[in-house]
Amino acid sequence: MLANALPNDIDTLKRMLVSRDETIAKLLAEIARLKRWQYGRSSERMSELMNQLQLALDDLPAVDDESVASTITPAEASPNTERPKDNVTALRRTPRAFPTHLPRETIVHAPTDCGCPHCGGQLRTLGQDISETLDYVPGYFKVHRHVRPKLACRTCSHIEQVPAPSRPITRGMADAGLLAQVVVAKYADHTPLYRQEHIYRRAGVQLDRATLAAWVRESSRLLEPLSNALGRYVRQAGKIHTDDTPVPVLDPGRGKTRTGRLWTYVRDDRSAGNRAPPAVWYQYSPDRKSERPQKHLQGFSGILQADAYSGYGALYRSGQIVEAGCWAHARRKFYDLFKQEQSPLAQEALARIGALYAIEREIRGCAVALRQSVRQRQAAPLLASLKVWLEHRLMTV
Repeated sequence: MLANALPNDIDTLKRMLVSRDETIAKLLAEIARLKRWQYGRSSERMSELMNQLQLALDDLPAVDDESVASTITPAEASPNTERPKDNVTALRRTPRAFPTHLPRETIVHAPTDCGCPHCGGQLRTLGQDISETLDYVPGYFKVHRHVRPKLACRTCSHIEQVPAPSRPITRGMADAGLLAQVVVAKYADHTPLYRQEHIYRRAGVQLDRATLAAWVRESSRLLEPLSNALGRYVRQAGKIHTDDTPVPVLDPGRGKTRTGRLWTYVRDDRSAGNRAPPAVWYQYSPDRKSERPQKHLQGFSGILQADAYSGYGALYRSGQIVEAGCWAHARRKFYDLFKQEQSPLAQEALARIGALYAIEREIRGCAVALRQSVRQRQAAPLLASLKVWLEHRLMTV
C-alpha cells in the first residue's frame, strides 16, 4: 500500500496494524499445519497392522496345553459366549503355506536301518510328516520341503521316524541362506528392511518389517559367539590400532537421530612380516565415554596405536598398555591447513613427515629387527630434526 493512500487517523492505523498482524499469524499457523501434513507421519492402514500382528503371533513359540488351560479362568469366560470345545485348538496357529510358484527341493529324512530298532522286525510305511522352510538363493527364493516318513514295525507296532532337522531360529520359517540375505542386504548393501519388504513382495513373498526385524535380532544372537571369538583373536595381538567414528542412530519418539559410536580394533602386522591373518573387530556404544574402550580392551597387554583422545588415558596408567601415537592423525591437521591456505609451514611439515613415510615404504614387510635397525639409523635423525623445527615454529606462530 502506498504511503499517500494510508489514512491520517491514528486509531484507524492501529486497527489496520492489528488486523494485519492477525492475518500474518493465521497464515503462519496454516503454513505450519500444511508442513505437518506434508512431512508428518502417515497413518498405518488397519489391514497392514492386522497382518503384522498376525505374522508376529506366527513367530511366537507354540504354547503347551497346560499353560493355555491355566491362563483361561472361569471368571474370564463369558456365560453368554459359546466357548470352543478345545481351547488349545482355537489358539494354535495354522501352518504357513508358501506360494506354489516357488521351486521346491524335497529332502527326505528316513531311518538308515530297515529293521525295527526294538525287535528287528520289518518296517512298513505308516505315513509321513511334512514341514516347509523358506530359503533364499541369490537371485530367487526356494522352499525346502522336509519329508519325514513314519515307519511302523509289523511285529511290535513300534513307530520309527527321524527327528525334525534343527533350524537357525527355533520354529522359524527362515533357513540360513535367507537370514544371511536379510542381514547382508541391511548392513553390507545398506538396504533398509522396509525396502527389502518391497523387494521380496515383487518376488511374490510377503515378509513384513516386523518379521525381518525379528530375524535380524535373532541372527545377531547366532553370530555373537563368532564376534566374541574375533574379539579374543584381536586382543591376542601385541599391537592393536583403534579409532572410533560417530554414527547416527534412530531415536524413536524424538523425531530425530542421536549420535552413537562405532569403535574399530584392528590386528594387522603384515607390515612387520607377520603372517598372522589380519582382523577387524567392531564394537558399538551409545556414547564416547572412556569406559567404553576400557571394557573392550579388558585383558589386552601390548601397544595401542590411537589418536590423542583423552579417553584413552586411563588405559595407559597401569603400564600394561603402551601408547603409540598415530602419524595419520598428526599429518591430517597440516594437510587440511595446506589445502585451505597453501601455508608454507604446513607444506614443509608435510614434506618432513613424507620423508618418514618413504622410509616405512622401503621396510614394509621386513623382519622386526631389520625395521628397528633402519628406523634407528634413518628415521631417528629426521624425527629429532622435526622436533626442533616444530618447537622453533611454535614460538613464531
